[in-house]
Amino acid sequence: MVTPLIKREDTVMREAISPAERLAVTLRYLATGETFSSLSYSFRISRQAISEIVLEVCKAIYTVLKGNFVKIPSTEEEWHTIAKRFEDVWQFPKCIGALDGKHVVVQSPDNSGSYYHNYKGTDSIVLMALVDADLQFIYVDVGTNGRVSDGGVWNKTTLCQALMGNKLHIPPPSPLPGRIKPVPFVVVADAAFSLKNHLMKPYPENQLNSESRVFNYRLSRARRCVENAFGVLANRMRVFRAPIALSPKKVEHIVLALTALHNFLRRQKTGRALYTPATVTDRENLGTGDVLPGEWRAKPAPSSMVQLRATGSNNYATNAKAVREEFRDYFSTNGAVSWQQMFH
Repeated sequence: MVTPLIKREDTVMREAISPAERLAVTLRYLATGETFSSLSYSFRISRQAISEIVLEVCKAIYTVLKGNFVKIPSTEEEWHTIAKRFEDVWQFPKCIGALDGKHVVVQSPDNSGSYYHNYKGTDSIVLMALVDADLQFIYVDVGTNGRVSDGGVWNKTTLCQALMGNKLHIPPPSPLPGRIKPVPFVVVADAAFSLKNHLMKPYPENQLNSESRVFNYRLSRARRCVENAFGVLANRMRVFRAPIALSPKKVEHIVLALTALHNFLRRQKTGRALYTPATVTDRENLGTGDVLPGEWRAKPAPSSMVQLRATGSNNYATNAKAVREEFRDYFSTNGAVSWQQMFH
């Protein structure tokens, strides 16, 4: 698929590196995190050439795959399909995605000062992603400098602006199963984000009672898919195991290619079995609610991926509060599951 985009012609001076070898070098770099010096020794290609090859091939991978494998829904029917999967898999109706973000540690460009400096004291760009119930990225935004507040990154994304502006053809509000009050379709997120009509986050500790604890538990179950998507990506694509010593722009292209490859592998039966065997991701006993953690959780946290800081305000509009309360009440009545009282 990528051959036409990465093929180079022979010249009088030298024979071009074949598309197959260009792809092999790049995939090995992404999968292992080997240094360019090590790859240069293995493939007998100069370090400078490998640097150029990796960037070119990553651009080509994303260009070829993004249309079919990293695609935000554009019709009400497509959003309904995503919401149905969240209801079937995570018992969270009217959910159209799980949202999270990571700081991806990079090499700061010369003379950039503190422009990329994040709250951890490293230089980074931010990867913001919306994930479906099957651990696939349906929207990614990468490249915002790490100095921007974590809440500010989300507010700057095209997805947030389209979501708040009702430009995504999301189905209109309707009641939760067995309920009367219409509520919008929502995205689930953690405390790093601000509560909005279309974005549900957990109740803070000082607002917890039995019902709100159940809500937090049910929301955390739905959020588990984005935790697992990031966990798998960081642990299977070992380029993330250490800070990526490349410029922010190059890292941006690498990250985009990796999210597309993640989806490509997850969607193919053979690829899924090799890339994410059953033991890699969290597994849940639907009879008891017990969770067996995925293998990625037992491995050291990748030093090139840093969690967003919890900066979401607990001050929010009355409408957003009412939407969360309706979900809260639903999960303790019509939408209750048998095991939830054991885990909240």
